[in-house]
Amino acid sequence: MTQPAVASRPATGRRALLALVGLTAAAGGAWWAWRRQPAEATPPAQPDSPGPATPEGETLPDAFWQREFEQPSGGPLDWAALKGRPLLINFWATWCPPCVKEMPELDRFHREFGARGWQVVGLAVDGPTPVREFLARTPVGFRIGLAGMDGTELATALGNTAGGLPFSVLIDAQGRIRQRKMGATHFDELAAWAGQIA
Repeated sequence: MTQPAVASRPATGRRALLALVGLTAAAGGAWWAWRRQPAEATPPAQPDSPGPATPEGETLPDAFWQREFEQPSGGPLDWAALKGRPLLINFWATWCPPCVKEMPELDRFHREFGARGWQVVGLAVDGPTPVREFLARTPVGFRIGLAGMDGTELATALGNTAGGLPFSVLIDAQGRIRQRKMGATHFDELAAWAGQIA
């Protein structure tokens, strides 16, 4: 009785080893198929998808200027009226510390460059109530739009591939993207950007 038990161990060990090799091969094959899938077949574009990011220097499509955003104080932000003048768009949220920290810098840029034709718009990727409460404590002179989660799609279309905040985009009077930055900015950097366009 002891001998058959000893003799069956190598067979059980071999079966376990063969099963492990088979599972490894199957997992490797699945990984290889998954890695090759994007190269072989691109899924069809979704109608609501923002599409590929507009490259720097390329004119934004007319559809970009047809968007609608509510303002925290009520009423729509006249987005189409922004076309034809240089524009700084900043995507931000109240729960984002770097966004909150750069607000005074954006406001200073608005005050000092507004007289030269520059516009600043903050698009809040946030809920209306937190934005209203924040602006009651920290008022700014530039326009704010309530973009909500749609703001994430718009930021992606403008080149925010990482999906983080804050994200700033500088658009010239011809509607071309001239600068973009992920992360907090400051007045001197914004003034330098504006100087390259003027």
